[in-house]
Amino acid sequence: MTSLSQIDLIVVIAYAIGIFGLAQWVSREKAGHTKDTSDYFLASKSLPWWAIGASLIAANISAEQIVGMSGSGYAIGLAIASYEWMAALTLLIVGKWFLPIFLKNEIYTMPQFLEQRFGPTIRTVMAIFWLALYVFVNLTSILWLGSIAVTQVAGVNQDVALIGLGVFALVYQLRGGLKAVALTDIVQVTLLVLGGLVISYLTLSKIGGDAGVLGGFSRLTTELPEKFDMILSPDNPFYKDLPGLSVLIGGMWIANLSYWGFNQYIIQRALAAKSLSEAQKGVVFAAFLKLLMPVIIVLPGIAAVLLAPDLAKPDQAYPTMMGLLPVGLLGLVFAALVAAIIASTASKINSIATIFTLDLYAKAKGVQNRAQDASGKADLTTAHEKQLVLVGRISAVVATLLAIATARPLLGSLDQAFQYIQEFSGFVTPGITVIFLLGLFWKGATEAGALIGAVASVLLSFLFWFPADWGGVAALNAVPFMNRMMIVFFVSLALAVVVSLVRPAREGSNRITMQGVSFGTTAGFNIAGAIVVVILIALYTAWW
Repeated sequence: MTSLSQIDLIVVIAYAIGIFGLAQWVSREKAGHTKDTSDYFLASKSLPWWAIGASLIAANISAEQIVGMSGSGYAIGLAIASYEWMAALTLLIVGKWFLPIFLKNEIYTMPQFLEQRFGPTIRTVMAIFWLALYVFVNLTSILWLGSIAVTQVAGVNQDVALIGLGVFALVYQLRGGLKAVALTDIVQVTLLVLGGLVISYLTLSKIGGDAGVLGGFSRLTTELPEKFDMILSPDNPFYKDLPGLSVLIGGMWIANLSYWGFNQYIIQRALAAKSLSEAQKGVVFAAFLKLLMPVIIVLPGIAAVLLAPDLAKPDQAYPTMMGLLPVGLLGLVFAALVAAIIASTASKINSIATIFTLDLYAKAKGVQNRAQDASGKADLTTAHEKQLVLVGRISAVVATLLAIATARPLLGSLDQAFQYIQEFSGFVTPGITVIFLLGLFWKGATEAGALIGAVASVLLSFLFWFPADWGGVAALNAVPFMNRMMIVFFVSLALAVVVSLVRPAREGSNRITMQGVSFGTTAGFNIAGAIVVVILIALYTAWW
Protein backbone atom coordinates (compact mmCIF):
# COMPACT_ATOMS: atom_id res chain seq x y z
CA MET A 1 0.00 0.00 0.00
CA THR A 2 1.18 3.50 -0.83
CA SER A 3 -0.24 7.00 -0.62
CA LEU A 4 -0.59 9.91 -2.99
CA SER A 5 1.64 12.92 -2.59
CA GLN A 6 0.32 16.45 -2.68
CA ILE A 7 1.25 16.76 -6.36
CA ASP A 8 -0.49 13.47 -7.15
CA LEU A 9 -3.60 14.63 -5.32
CA ILE A 10 -3.62 17.87 -7.31
CA VAL A 11 -3.49 15.87 -10.56
CA VAL A 12 -6.34 13.59 -9.48
CA ILE A 13 -8.50 16.46 -8.20
CA ALA A 14 -7.88 18.43 -11.40
CA TYR A 15 -9.01 15.39 -13.42
CA ALA A 16 -12.15 14.91 -11.31
CA ILE A 17 -13.18 18.56 -11.58
CA GLY A 18 -12.35 18.74 -15.27
CA ILE A 19 -14.16 15.59 -16.36
CA PHE A 20 -17.21 16.37 -14.21
CA GLY A 21 -17.40 19.87 -15.64
CA LEU A 22 -17.04 18.57 -19.20
CA ALA A 23 -19.82 16.03 -18.63
CA GLN A 24 -22.16 18.76 -17.41
CA TRP A 25 -21.20 21.05 -20.30
CA VAL A 26 -22.01 18.48 -22.98
CA SER A 27 -25.26 17.65 -21.14
CA ARG A 28 -26.70 21.12 -21.65
CA GLU A 29 -29.69 21.58 -23.96
CA LYS A 30 -30.64 24.38 -26.32
CA ALA A 31 -32.87 27.05 -24.86
CA GLY A 32 -36.49 25.92 -24.88
CA HIS A 33 -35.68 22.24 -25.44
CA THR A 34 -36.62 19.71 -22.76
CA LYS A 35 -34.47 16.58 -22.56
CA ASP A 36 -36.47 13.60 -23.85
CA THR A 37 -35.83 9.85 -23.86
CA SER A 38 -33.97 9.93 -27.16
CA ASP A 39 -31.64 12.59 -25.75
CA TYR A 40 -31.11 10.85 -22.42
CA PHE A 41 -30.84 7.21 -23.43
CA LEU A 42 -29.56 7.45 -27.02
CA ALA A 43 -27.66 10.77 -27.08
CA SER A 44 -30.21 12.09 -29.62
CA LYS A 45 -28.95 9.42 -32.05
CA SER A 46 -26.18 11.77 -33.09
CA LEU A 47 -22.90 10.18 -31.92
CA PRO A 48 -19.90 10.51 -34.30
CA TRP A 49 -17.49 7.63 -34.93
CA TRP A 50 -14.77 8.82 -32.56
CA ALA A 51 -17.23 9.07 -29.67
CA ILE A 52 -18.60 5.59 -30.44
CA GLY A 53 -15.18 3.95 -30.61
CA ALA A 54 -13.85 5.68 -27.51
CA SER A 55 -17.03 5.00 -25.57
CA LEU A 56 -17.01 1.31 -26.49
CA ILE A 57 -13.54 0.99 -24.97
CA ALA A 58 -14.29 3.20 -21.98
CA ALA A 59 -17.39 1.13 -21.19
CA ASN A 60 -15.39 -2.09 -21.51
CA ILE A 61 -12.06 -1.24 -19.90
CA SER A 62 -12.52 -0.66 -16.22
CA ALA A 63 -11.16 -2.00 -12.95
CA GLU A 64 -12.81 -5.27 -13.96
CA GLN A 65 -10.38 -5.33 -16.88
CA ILE A 66 -7.37 -3.39 -15.63
CA VAL A 67 -7.07 -4.83 -12.12
CA GLY A 68 -8.66 -8.20 -12.92
CA MET A 69 -6.92 -8.91 -16.22
CA SER A 70 -3.58 -7.65 -14.95
CA GLY A 71 -4.03 -10.05 -12.03
CA SER A 72 -4.68 -12.85 -14.49
CA GLY A 73 -1.56 -11.77 -16.37
CA TYR A 74 0.36 -12.16 -13.10
CA ALA A 75 -1.08 -15.65 -12.55
CA ILE A 76 -1.55 -16.97 -16.10
CA GLY A 77 0.45 -14.77 -18.46
CA LEU A 78 -0.11 -13.27 -21.91
CA ALA A 79 -2.69 -15.92 -22.80
CA ILE A 80 -5.31 -13.82 -20.99
CA ALA A 81 -4.79 -11.20 -23.74
CA SER A 82 -6.92 -13.39 -26.02
CA TYR A 83 -9.95 -11.73 -24.47
CA GLU A 84 -8.71 -8.43 -25.91
CA TRP A 85 -7.27 -9.55 -29.23
CA MET A 86 -10.15 -11.81 -30.23
CA ALA A 87 -12.53 -9.01 -29.26
CA ALA A 88 -10.98 -6.89 -32.02
CA LEU A 89 -12.06 -9.47 -34.60
CA THR A 90 -15.48 -9.78 -32.97
CA LEU A 91 -16.04 -6.02 -33.30
CA LEU A 92 -15.51 -6.28 -37.05
CA ILE A 93 -18.16 -9.01 -37.24
CA VAL A 94 -20.58 -6.88 -35.21
CA GLY A 95 -19.99 -3.90 -37.46
CA LYS A 96 -20.45 -5.81 -40.71
CA TRP A 97 -23.33 -8.18 -39.92
CA PHE A 98 -25.17 -7.10 -36.77
CA LEU A 99 -25.32 -3.30 -36.86
CA PRO A 100 -26.96 -3.06 -40.32
CA ILE A 101 -29.95 -5.03 -38.99
CA PHE A 102 -30.17 -3.23 -35.66
CA LEU A 103 -29.93 0.29 -37.12
CA LYS A 104 -32.25 -0.41 -40.05
CA ASN A 105 -34.91 -1.54 -37.59
CA GLU A 106 -34.27 1.42 -35.27
CA ILE A 107 -33.44 -0.77 -32.29
CA TYR A 108 -32.72 1.10 -29.06
CA THR A 109 -32.46 -1.79 -26.56
CA MET A 110 -31.71 -5.48 -26.91
CA PRO A 111 -34.98 -6.52 -25.17
CA GLN A 112 -36.85 -4.39 -27.72
CA PHE A 113 -35.22 -6.36 -30.55
CA LEU A 114 -36.34 -9.60 -28.91
CA GLU A 115 -39.95 -8.39 -28.76
CA GLN A 116 -39.99 -7.22 -32.36
CA ARG A 117 -38.42 -10.50 -33.51
CA PHE A 118 -40.14 -13.02 -31.23
CA GLY A 119 -42.81 -11.57 -28.94
CA PRO A 120 -43.43 -9.69 -25.67
CA THR A 121 -42.75 -12.50 -23.18
CA ILE A 122 -39.07 -12.94 -23.99
CA ARG A 123 -38.56 -9.18 -23.89
CA THR A 124 -39.76 -8.95 -20.30
CA VAL A 125 -37.92 -12.09 -19.17
CA MET A 126 -34.60 -10.99 -20.65
CA ALA A 127 -34.97 -7.40 -19.46
CA ILE A 128 -35.35 -8.61 -15.87
CA PHE A 129 -32.45 -11.02 -16.31
CA TRP A 130 -30.14 -8.35 -17.74
CA LEU A 131 -30.98 -5.94 -14.96
CA ALA A 132 -30.06 -8.55 -12.34
CA LEU A 133 -26.82 -9.42 -14.15
CA TYR A 134 -25.80 -5.81 -14.70
CA VAL A 135 -26.47 -4.72 -11.12
CA PHE A 136 -25.27 -7.74 -9.13
CA VAL A 137 -22.43 -9.02 -11.33
CA ASN A 138 -21.10 -6.28 -13.61
CA LEU A 139 -21.70 -3.09 -11.66
CA THR A 140 -20.62 -4.66 -8.37
CA SER A 141 -17.43 -6.02 -9.94
CA ILE A 142 -16.48 -2.67 -11.45
CA LEU A 143 -16.93 -0.89 -8.14
CA TRP A 144 -15.30 -3.63 -6.04
CA LEU A 145 -12.16 -3.99 -8.14
CA GLY A 146 -11.97 -0.23 -8.51
CA SER A 147 -12.09 0.18 -4.75
CA ILE A 148 -9.23 -2.33 -4.38
CA ALA A 149 -7.05 -0.24 -6.67
CA VAL A 150 -7.96 3.04 -5.00
CA THR A 151 -7.31 1.58 -1.54
CA GLN A 152 -3.91 0.13 -2.43
CA VAL A 153 -2.67 3.18 -4.28
CA ALA A 154 -4.24 6.04 -2.33
CA GLY A 155 -4.37 4.32 1.06
CA VAL A 156 -8.00 5.25 1.74
CA ASN A 157 -10.51 2.96 3.42
CA GLN A 158 -11.96 0.54 0.86
CA ASP A 159 -15.58 1.17 1.83
CA VAL A 160 -14.99 4.91 1.40
CA ALA A 161 -13.44 4.25 -2.01
CA LEU A 162 -16.36 2.00 -3.00
CA ILE A 163 -18.96 4.59 -2.07
CA GLY A 164 -16.98 7.48 -3.56
CA LEU A 165 -16.55 5.80 -6.95
CA GLY A 166 -20.21 4.81 -7.14
CA VAL A 167 -21.56 8.21 -6.15
CA PHE A 168 -19.20 10.15 -8.45
CA ALA A 169 -20.09 7.96 -11.46
CA LEU A 170 -23.78 8.31 -10.67
CA VAL A 171 -23.75 12.10 -10.37
CA TYR A 172 -21.39 12.39 -13.37
CA GLN A 173 -23.98 10.97 -15.79
CA LEU A 174 -27.24 11.72 -13.96
CA ARG A 175 -28.02 14.94 -15.80
CA GLY A 176 -26.95 14.15 -19.35
CA GLY A 177 -27.38 10.37 -19.66
CA LEU A 178 -25.61 8.66 -22.55
CA LYS A 179 -24.56 11.97 -24.11
CA ALA A 180 -22.63 12.91 -20.97
CA VAL A 181 -20.93 9.51 -21.00
CA ALA A 182 -20.14 9.09 -24.67
CA LEU A 183 -18.97 12.61 -25.50
CA THR A 184 -16.51 12.67 -22.61
CA ASP A 185 -15.16 9.17 -23.17
CA ILE A 186 -12.59 10.33 -25.72
CA VAL A 187 -10.90 12.19 -22.83
CA GLN A 188 -11.23 9.15 -20.56
CA VAL A 189 -9.75 6.77 -23.14
CA THR A 190 -6.90 9.13 -24.01
CA LEU A 191 -5.98 9.34 -20.33
CA LEU A 192 -6.36 5.57 -19.93
CA VAL A 193 -4.08 4.77 -22.87
CA LEU A 194 -1.43 7.35 -21.95
CA GLY A 195 -1.44 6.33 -18.29
CA GLY A 196 -1.26 2.66 -19.17
CA LEU A 197 1.62 3.19 -21.58
CA VAL A 198 3.49 5.14 -18.90
CA ILE A 199 3.23 2.33 -16.35
CA SER A 200 4.20 -0.30 -18.94
CA TYR A 201 7.17 1.80 -20.04
CA LEU A 202 8.43 2.42 -16.51
CA THR A 203 7.97 -1.14 -15.25
CA LEU A 204 9.74 -2.61 -18.28
CA SER A 205 12.50 -0.01 -17.95
CA LYS A 206 12.95 -0.95 -14.30
CA ILE A 207 13.31 -4.62 -15.25
CA GLY A 208 15.58 -3.84 -18.20
CA GLY A 209 17.95 -1.51 -16.35
CA ASP A 210 20.50 -0.04 -18.73
CA ALA A 211 18.96 -2.05 -21.59
CA GLY A 212 15.75 -0.06 -21.29
CA VAL A 213 12.24 -1.11 -22.32
CA LEU A 214 13.31 -3.60 -24.96
CA GLY A 215 15.77 -5.14 -22.53
CA GLY A 216 13.03 -5.41 -19.92
CA PHE A 217 10.69 -7.13 -22.36
CA SER A 218 13.49 -9.46 -23.46
CA ARG A 219 14.18 -10.33 -19.84
CA LEU A 220 10.51 -11.10 -19.25
CA THR A 221 10.31 -13.45 -22.23
CA THR A 222 13.61 -15.12 -21.27
CA GLU A 223 13.03 -15.58 -17.54
CA LEU A 224 9.28 -16.19 -17.73
CA PRO A 225 8.73 -18.05 -21.02
CA GLU A 226 5.68 -19.83 -19.60
CA LYS A 227 3.97 -16.45 -19.24
CA PHE A 228 4.14 -15.90 -23.02
CA ASP A 229 2.32 -19.01 -24.20
CA MET A 230 -0.77 -17.74 -26.01
CA ILE A 231 -2.26 -21.22 -26.46
CA LEU A 232 -2.03 -23.18 -23.21
CA SER A 233 -1.35 -26.92 -23.27
CA PRO A 234 -3.44 -29.38 -21.21
CA ASP A 235 -0.63 -29.75 -18.65
CA ASN A 236 -0.68 -26.01 -17.88
CA PRO A 237 -2.12 -25.37 -14.38
CA PHE A 238 -4.43 -22.71 -15.86
CA TYR A 239 -5.64 -24.79 -18.79
CA LYS A 240 -9.13 -24.91 -17.26
CA ASP A 241 -9.31 -21.10 -17.49
CA LEU A 242 -8.00 -20.85 -21.07
CA PRO A 243 -8.31 -24.29 -22.69
CA GLY A 244 -5.97 -24.27 -25.67
CA LEU A 245 -7.55 -23.66 -29.06
CA SER A 246 -10.90 -22.78 -27.52
CA VAL A 247 -9.67 -19.20 -27.36
CA LEU A 248 -9.41 -19.19 -31.17
CA ILE A 249 -12.10 -21.54 -32.45
CA GLY A 250 -14.12 -22.50 -29.38
CA GLY A 251 -16.06 -21.07 -26.49
CA MET A 252 -14.44 -17.64 -26.43
CA TRP A 253 -16.44 -16.80 -29.54
CA ILE A 254 -19.64 -17.44 -27.63
CA ALA A 255 -18.60 -15.02 -24.90
CA ASN A 256 -17.33 -12.38 -27.33
CA LEU A 257 -20.37 -12.39 -29.63
CA SER A 258 -22.69 -12.12 -26.65
CA TYR A 259 -20.67 -9.33 -25.02
CA TRP A 260 -19.88 -7.15 -28.04
CA GLY A 261 -22.94 -7.86 -30.17
CA PHE A 262 -25.87 -8.29 -27.79
CA ASN A 263 -24.86 -6.54 -24.56
CA GLN A 264 -26.92 -3.38 -23.99
CA TYR A 265 -24.29 -1.29 -22.28
CA ILE A 266 -21.82 -2.00 -25.08
CA ILE A 267 -23.99 -1.95 -28.20
CA GLN A 268 -25.97 1.10 -26.98
CA ARG A 269 -23.19 3.39 -28.21
CA ALA A 270 -23.48 2.08 -31.76
CA LEU A 271 -27.29 2.23 -31.64
CA ALA A 272 -26.94 5.94 -30.87
CA ALA A 273 -24.83 6.61 -34.00
CA LYS A 274 -25.85 9.32 -36.42
CA SER A 275 -25.61 6.75 -39.25
CA LEU A 276 -24.58 3.17 -40.02
CA SER A 277 -21.35 4.42 -41.59
CA GLU A 278 -20.42 6.31 -38.41
CA ALA A 279 -21.24 3.25 -36.29
CA GLN A 280 -19.02 1.02 -38.43
CA LYS A 281 -16.14 3.48 -38.33
CA GLY A 282 -16.56 3.60 -34.58
CA VAL A 283 -16.27 -0.18 -34.11
CA VAL A 284 -13.17 -0.25 -36.34
CA PHE A 285 -11.60 2.45 -34.15
CA ALA A 286 -12.46 0.36 -31.08
CA ALA A 287 -10.98 -2.77 -32.70
CA PHE A 288 -7.58 -1.10 -33.09
CA LEU A 289 -7.70 0.13 -29.51
CA LYS A 290 -8.41 -3.44 -28.35
CA LEU A 291 -5.20 -4.61 -30.01
CA LEU A 292 -3.31 -2.14 -27.84
CA MET A 293 -4.99 -2.99 -24.53
CA PRO A 294 -2.77 -5.97 -23.49
CA VAL A 295 0.28 -3.71 -23.67
CA ILE A 296 -1.17 -1.40 -21.04
CA ILE A 297 -3.00 -4.02 -18.93
CA VAL A 298 -1.42 -7.47 -19.15
CA LEU A 299 2.27 -6.57 -19.44
CA PRO A 300 2.37 -4.76 -16.06
CA GLY A 301 0.86 -7.86 -14.49
CA ILE A 302 3.56 -10.08 -15.98
CA ALA A 303 6.24 -7.58 -14.97
CA ALA A 304 4.97 -7.80 -11.39
CA VAL A 305 6.08 -11.45 -11.29
CA LEU A 306 9.68 -10.19 -11.24
CA LEU A 307 9.15 -6.90 -9.41
CA ALA A 308 6.74 -8.16 -6.73
CA PRO A 309 6.85 -11.96 -6.69
CA ASP A 310 5.21 -12.46 -3.29
CA LEU A 311 1.82 -10.81 -3.70
CA ALA A 312 -0.96 -12.23 -1.55
CA LYS A 313 -3.47 -12.05 -4.41
CA PRO A 314 -2.92 -11.70 -8.19
CA ASP A 315 -5.39 -8.80 -8.32
CA GLN A 316 -2.86 -6.74 -6.34
CA ALA A 317 -0.43 -6.75 -9.29
CA TYR A 318 -1.53 -3.56 -11.09
CA PRO A 319 -1.96 -1.41 -7.95
CA THR A 320 1.46 -2.61 -6.75
CA MET A 321 3.09 -1.59 -10.04
CA MET A 322 1.45 1.81 -9.73
CA GLY A 323 3.13 2.15 -6.33
CA LEU A 324 6.53 2.05 -8.08
CA LEU A 325 5.81 5.23 -10.04
CA PRO A 326 7.45 8.54 -9.10
CA VAL A 327 5.55 11.50 -7.70
CA GLY A 328 3.40 13.20 -10.33
CA LEU A 329 3.33 10.22 -12.66
CA LEU A 330 1.58 8.24 -9.96
CA GLY A 331 -1.14 10.87 -9.91
CA LEU A 332 -1.45 10.70 -13.72
CA VAL A 333 -1.72 6.90 -13.83
CA PHE A 334 -4.04 6.87 -10.83
CA ALA A 335 -6.25 9.43 -12.57
CA ALA A 336 -6.24 7.17 -15.66
CA LEU A 337 -7.38 4.22 -13.56
CA VAL A 338 -10.10 6.29 -11.92
CA ALA A 339 -11.13 7.54 -15.38
CA ALA A 340 -11.60 3.95 -16.55
CA ILE A 341 -13.60 3.04 -13.45
CA ILE A 342 -15.84 6.11 -13.67
CA ALA A 343 -16.45 5.80 -17.42
CA SER A 344 -17.37 2.12 -17.22
CA THR A 345 -19.50 2.57 -14.10
CA ALA A 346 -21.39 5.50 -15.61
CA SER A 347 -21.98 3.52 -18.80
CA LYS A 348 -23.36 0.57 -16.88
CA ILE A 349 -25.60 2.80 -14.75
CA ASN A 350 -27.04 4.48 -17.85
CA SER A 351 -27.77 1.17 -19.56
CA ILE A 352 -29.48 -0.20 -16.45
CA ALA A 353 -31.66 2.91 -16.42
CA THR A 354 -32.37 2.51 -20.14
CA ILE A 355 -33.55 -1.09 -19.87
CA PHE A 356 -35.63 -0.50 -16.75
CA THR A 357 -37.30 2.64 -18.09
CA LEU A 358 -37.94 1.71 -21.72
CA ASP A 359 -38.34 -2.06 -21.53
CA LEU A 360 -40.18 -2.46 -18.22
CA TYR A 361 -41.65 0.81 -16.94
CA ALA A 362 -42.74 2.39 -20.24
CA LYS A 363 -44.01 -0.95 -21.54
CA ALA A 364 -46.01 -1.60 -18.35
CA LYS A 365 -47.50 1.90 -18.52
CA GLY A 366 -48.15 1.68 -22.26
CA VAL A 367 -46.20 4.89 -22.82
CA GLN A 368 -44.71 5.57 -26.26
CA ASN A 369 -41.46 7.56 -26.27
CA ARG A 370 -39.10 9.30 -28.64
CA ALA A 371 -36.38 6.70 -28.20
CA GLN A 372 -38.75 4.32 -30.02
CA ASP A 373 -39.63 6.82 -32.72
CA ALA A 374 -36.59 8.00 -34.63
CA SER A 375 -38.74 10.12 -36.94
CA GLY A 376 -40.05 12.16 -34.01
CA LYS A 377 -43.55 12.00 -35.56
CA ALA A 378 -45.22 9.97 -32.82
CA ASP A 379 -47.90 11.73 -30.78
CA LEU A 380 -45.81 12.27 -27.69
CA THR A 381 -46.34 14.59 -24.76
CA THR A 382 -43.67 16.53 -22.95
CA ALA A 383 -45.10 15.30 -19.64
CA HIS A 384 -44.60 11.65 -20.64
CA GLU A 385 -41.07 12.34 -21.82
CA LYS A 386 -40.12 14.18 -18.63
CA GLN A 387 -41.67 11.38 -16.58
CA LEU A 388 -39.61 8.70 -18.34
CA VAL A 389 -36.36 10.66 -17.98
CA LEU A 390 -37.14 11.10 -14.27
CA VAL A 391 -37.79 7.36 -13.91
CA GLY A 392 -34.47 6.71 -15.63
CA ARG A 393 -32.65 8.92 -13.15
CA ILE A 394 -34.38 7.33 -10.15
CA SER A 395 -33.60 3.81 -11.39
CA ALA A 396 -29.96 4.85 -11.85
CA VAL A 397 -29.79 5.95 -8.21
CA VAL A 398 -31.40 2.73 -6.95
CA ALA A 399 -29.11 0.51 -9.05
CA THR A 400 -26.00 2.30 -7.81
CA LEU A 401 -27.02 2.01 -4.16
CA LEU A 402 -27.77 -1.71 -4.59
CA ALA A 403 -24.37 -2.32 -6.20
CA ILE A 404 -22.53 -0.44 -3.45
CA ALA A 405 -24.36 -2.39 -0.75
CA THR A 406 -23.79 -5.85 -2.29
CA ALA A 407 -20.27 -5.53 -3.73
CA ARG A 408 -18.40 -6.77 -0.67
CA PRO A 409 -20.70 -9.73 0.13
CA LEU A 410 -20.63 -10.94 -3.48
CA LEU A 411 -16.99 -10.35 -4.46
CA GLY A 412 -14.99 -9.82 -1.28
CA SER A 413 -13.66 -13.38 -1.03
CA LEU A 414 -12.48 -13.81 -4.66
CA ASP A 415 -8.80 -14.05 -5.70
CA GLN A 416 -9.05 -13.60 -9.50
CA ALA A 417 -12.27 -11.68 -9.91
CA PHE A 418 -11.92 -11.40 -13.69
CA GLN A 419 -11.94 -15.17 -14.20
CA TYR A 420 -14.82 -15.66 -11.78
CA ILE A 421 -16.87 -13.02 -13.58
CA GLN A 422 -16.20 -14.67 -16.94
CA GLU A 423 -17.21 -18.07 -15.62
CA PHE A 424 -20.40 -16.81 -14.00
CA SER A 425 -21.39 -14.91 -17.14
CA GLY A 426 -20.75 -18.14 -19.05
CA PHE A 427 -23.95 -19.57 -17.54
CA VAL A 428 -26.07 -17.31 -19.69
CA THR A 429 -23.97 -16.21 -22.66
CA PRO A 430 -24.53 -19.42 -24.70
CA GLY A 431 -28.31 -18.93 -24.51
CA ILE A 432 -28.09 -15.22 -25.35
CA THR A 433 -25.91 -15.95 -28.36
CA VAL A 434 -28.32 -18.67 -29.54
CA ILE A 435 -31.34 -16.38 -29.25
CA PHE A 436 -29.82 -13.47 -31.15
CA LEU A 437 -28.08 -15.44 -33.89
CA LEU A 438 -31.30 -17.31 -34.64
CA GLY A 439 -33.31 -14.11 -34.41
CA LEU A 440 -31.01 -12.27 -36.79
CA PHE A 441 -30.37 -14.93 -39.38
CA TRP A 442 -33.12 -17.64 -39.30
CA LYS A 443 -36.71 -16.73 -40.14
CA GLY A 444 -38.00 -19.98 -38.64
CA ALA A 445 -36.92 -19.15 -35.07
CA THR A 446 -39.85 -18.67 -32.68
CA GLU A 447 -40.39 -17.23 -29.22
CA ALA A 448 -40.94 -20.70 -27.73
CA GLY A 449 -37.64 -21.89 -29.22
CA ALA A 450 -35.82 -18.79 -27.97
CA LEU A 451 -37.14 -19.24 -24.43
CA ILE A 452 -36.15 -22.92 -24.40
CA GLY A 453 -32.66 -21.99 -25.62
CA ALA A 454 -32.26 -19.42 -22.83
CA VAL A 455 -33.51 -21.74 -20.08
CA ALA A 456 -31.46 -24.69 -21.35
CA SER A 457 -28.30 -22.57 -21.28
CA VAL A 458 -28.67 -21.81 -17.56
CA LEU A 459 -29.70 -25.33 -16.52
CA LEU A 460 -27.02 -27.11 -18.56
CA SER A 461 -24.32 -24.70 -17.37
CA PHE A 462 -25.34 -25.29 -13.77
CA LEU A 463 -25.15 -29.06 -14.36
CA PHE A 464 -21.54 -28.68 -15.59
CA TRP A 465 -20.60 -26.29 -12.79
CA PHE A 466 -22.17 -28.12 -9.83
CA PRO A 467 -19.21 -29.37 -7.72
CA ALA A 468 -18.69 -33.11 -7.35
CA ASP A 469 -18.43 -32.89 -3.57
CA TRP A 470 -21.93 -31.36 -3.54
CA GLY A 471 -23.35 -34.29 -5.50
CA GLY A 472 -22.40 -33.15 -8.99
CA VAL A 473 -20.76 -35.17 -11.76
CA ALA A 474 -16.96 -34.98 -11.51
CA ALA A 475 -16.41 -35.48 -15.25
CA LEU A 476 -18.72 -32.58 -16.12
CA ASN A 477 -17.27 -30.33 -13.43
CA ALA A 478 -13.78 -30.90 -14.82
CA VAL A 479 -14.71 -29.48 -18.25
CA PRO A 480 -13.08 -26.03 -18.77
CA PHE A 481 -15.73 -23.34 -18.75
CA MET A 482 -14.96 -22.21 -22.31
CA ASN A 483 -15.52 -25.74 -23.56
CA ARG A 484 -18.61 -25.88 -21.39
CA MET A 485 -19.94 -22.76 -23.11
CA MET A 486 -19.38 -24.30 -26.52
CA ILE A 487 -21.12 -27.56 -25.58
CA VAL A 488 -24.02 -25.73 -23.95
CA PHE A 489 -24.29 -23.43 -26.97
CA PHE A 490 -24.74 -26.27 -29.45
CA VAL A 491 -27.15 -28.20 -27.22
CA SER A 492 -29.22 -25.05 -26.58
CA LEU A 493 -29.12 -24.25 -30.29
CA ALA A 494 -30.39 -27.72 -31.19
CA LEU A 495 -33.21 -27.47 -28.64
CA ALA A 496 -34.19 -23.99 -29.87
CA VAL A 497 -34.31 -25.18 -33.48
CA VAL A 498 -36.36 -28.29 -32.65
CA VAL A 499 -38.90 -26.37 -30.54
CA SER A 500 -39.16 -23.67 -33.23
CA LEU A 501 -39.98 -26.34 -35.83
CA VAL A 502 -42.49 -28.06 -33.56
CA ARG A 503 -44.18 -24.82 -32.46
CA PRO A 504 -44.17 -22.39 -35.42
CA ALA A 505 -44.61 -18.69 -34.74
CA ARG A 506 -47.98 -17.00 -35.08
CA GLU A 507 -48.58 -14.80 -38.10
CA GLY A 508 -47.00 -11.37 -37.84
CA SER A 509 -44.90 -12.07 -34.75
CA ASN A 510 -41.65 -11.24 -36.61
CA ARG A 511 -41.55 -7.47 -37.09
CA ILE A 512 -37.82 -7.29 -37.92
CA THR A 513 -37.39 -6.30 -41.54
CA MET A 514 -34.46 -7.25 -43.75
CA GLN A 515 -35.68 -5.09 -46.61
CA GLY A 516 -33.05 -2.52 -47.42
CA VAL A 517 -30.45 -4.12 -45.14
CA SER A 518 -27.04 -4.26 -46.81
CA PHE A 519 -24.01 -6.10 -45.46
CA GLY A 520 -21.70 -4.34 -47.87
CA THR A 521 -19.01 -2.21 -46.25
CA THR A 522 -16.77 0.60 -47.44
CA ALA A 523 -13.26 0.09 -48.76
CA GLY A 524 -11.93 1.78 -45.62
CA PHE A 525 -13.73 -0.69 -43.37
CA ASN A 526 -12.48 -3.64 -45.42
CA ILE A 527 -8.87 -2.43 -45.44
CA ALA A 528 -8.92 -1.75 -41.69
CA GLY A 529 -10.44 -5.19 -41.08
CA ALA A 530 -7.71 -6.85 -43.13
CA ILE A 531 -5.03 -5.02 -41.12
CA VAL A 532 -6.58 -6.22 -37.85
CA VAL A 533 -6.59 -9.83 -39.11
CA VAL A 534 -2.95 -9.64 -40.25
CA ILE A 535 -1.87 -8.22 -36.86
CA LEU A 536 -3.71 -10.99 -35.03
CA ILE A 537 -2.11 -13.69 -37.19
CA ALA A 538 1.31 -12.19 -36.49
CA LEU A 539 0.70 -12.02 -32.72
CA TYR A 540 -0.48 -15.59 -32.38
CA THR A 541 2.23 -16.89 -34.69
CA ALA A 542 4.89 -15.16 -32.61
CA TRP A 543 3.70 -16.60 -29.26
CA TRP A 544 2.02 -19.85 -30.17
